[in-house]
Amino acid sequence: MAVERDNRTNNRRRRKVCQFCVDKCQYIDYKDTTRLRRFMSERSKILPRRTTGVCAAHQRQLMTAIKRARHIALLPYVTD
Repeated sequence: MAVERDNRTNNRRRRKVCQFCVDKCQYIDYKDTTRLRRFMSERSKILPRRTTGVCAAHQRQLMTAIKRARHIALLPYVTD
């Protein structure tokens, strides 16, 4: 039992830090498709906060930027 507890504490994951907060980014640009693609899955779905580690405020900006880029056809809606 004691050995299992020690293994659990050693295998803790580091807390993810918002990449946009680190860069002190005020506005997420919808034209920056290379940055936006990092926050999308291979099926072109928007990845959730718990996966990417983005804060809530930047996740909302990220969603609107991806949707704008999709509307202008800079990013695909669905990939095959």
